[in-house]
Amino acid sequence: MISLIERAVPAMPEAADFDAADAFVWQPRPGRLEPVGRVNRVAIGLLKGVDRMRDQLVDNTERFARGLPANNVLLWGARGMGKSSLVKAAHAHVNRNTGTRTPLKLIEIHREDIETLPALMTMLRASEHRFLVFCDDLSFDGGDASYKSLKAVLEGGIEGRPENVLFYATSNRRHLLPRDMVENERSTAINPGEAVEEKVSLSDRFGLWLGFHKCNQDEYLAMVTGYADHYGLSVDSDRLRAEALEWATTRGSRSGRVAWQFIQDLAGRLERPLSD
Repeated sequence: MISLIERAVPAMPEAADFDAADAFVWQPRPGRLEPVGRVNRVAIGLLKGVDRMRDQLVDNTERFARGLPANNVLLWGARGMGKSSLVKAAHAHVNRNTGTRTPLKLIEIHREDIETLPALMTMLRASEHRFLVFCDDLSFDGGDASYKSLKAVLEGGIEGRPENVLFYATSNRRHLLPRDMVENERSTAINPGEAVEEKVSLSDRFGLWLGFHKCNQDEYLAMVTGYADHYGLSVDSDRLRAEALEWATTRGSRSGRVAWQFIQDLAGRLERPLSD
């Protein structure tokens, strides 16, 4: 009985101590922001092959940190190409270089908690800080109506998105929906256009779309070399190239994630820790 009452009447969000950290994870029950002492991220200079997307995201984030107009951002495309890494790296880069009075705060909300986004916005609205609310691997499947909460927060609600909040999301899907779901909506609806429009229009709430595509061999090798140089892994260049290409072949793909996994394996074999 008590658990039923708790679900029917959610607990009021707890006041957050935003001076405790520059990054937090949203815990909707009991409505608390958990500080993250050390964010799992890489330096922005180590992210290779994404120069244009990096520059656009940093520029957008810098403008927001300075109190200027900026857009919500959807980073979409190929797996393992550094979408979420770029968000975390851009946050650190802007805080280190912009020199604003109060640091920009990064808040991660998990995909399954999107319905609680309005409660999080209520908590953040009254703060003097500026926030990047970040959702990794955002997508919606058939029968999932939680996207409506996100649409209302981004643009469509009475209150709308607070001026001190931007929403950044990563996804493998450009429209946040699987292609077969979109086609099914079109084929079974009385008015196919209207049936699809409501769900596809969610991605339109993001003013800036950054597309990430699979990297070519040269870009992949540049990632490997960048990591090896940064961590001081002294390996003959021909050997590094050959082993990196063999690693990618066994994985059946080339990406930033594959390059990092190779570097982890290489560092382990060389008995070298990977620490900045």
